Amino acid sequence: MKLAITGKGGVGKTTLTALLAQVYADAGRDVLAVDADPSPCLAGALGFPDDLRAQLHPIAEMDELIEERTGAKPGTVGGFFTLNPRVDDIPERFSVVYRGVRLLEMGSVDMGGSGCICPESAMLKTLFTHLLFRKDDVLLLDMYAGVEHLGRATVDFVDAMLVVVEPTRRSLGTAAQIKKLANDIGLTKLWLVGNKVRNDDEAKFLGTETPGLPVLGFLPADLKVQEADRLGIPVYDHVLSLKEAVGKMAEIIVRGTK
Repeated sequence: MKLAITGKGGVGKTTLTALLAQVYADAGRDVLAVDADPSPCLAGALGFPDDLRAQLHPIAEMDELIEERTGAKPGTVGGFFTLNPRVDDIPERFSVVYRGVRLLEMGSVDMGGSGCICPESAMLKTLFTHLLFRKDDVLLLDMYAGVEHLGRATVDFVDAMLVVVEPTRRSLGTAAQIKKLANDIGLTKLWLVGNKVRNDDEAKFLGTETPGLPVLGFLPADLKVQEADRLGIPVYDHVLSLKEAVGKMAEIIVRGTK
């Protein structure tokens, strides 16, 4: 099962990814969580100890590895380099495991303009495609807003996309944009997840104003999320209200992606 989690910046997609990862891991499933955000923070949400976090480095910042695999130095544009470098060993070699969750940090390339033809982008694109073709039990992709990662050749390998929103019109506007981009490349299995929901009125607002996306569920607003971050402990352990809500969502996802 392969899930992509996206949404407007700051809505809580990393929190949702961490919760889902631990729910599935505790259920005995093999979980690979991939932090594809430009500012990776999934390790913190999962409560990875400092010694394991120190072993994590975004693949996009591994200049020597990129040059070794592509034949060109990162930062160069033009010239000759391998467009499909070897990446099959990367998920195991550069990931760390904690409480049953294997975590890999991809990082990102600042595309700029209309695109980037460079060794870094070739490396990440090939790695992303490889991840989608792997036969992992559960693959969770913590992404940033948009679906540019998902090309037409690989979109069929994503079982669903979860679009995280806050109860605001601006957040729902981003969700509508994501839905259009996803539909344009053939991805139609999308769910809306409302986060930081304080009351029934906000839940009703998301349910009635959703941009044509079925609502998977709601995560209640809880100051313990910030407290968990400050203490450096897993949200999953510290915020029971979120753990229970995501547990129900995880079951619906499994049934809905079979």
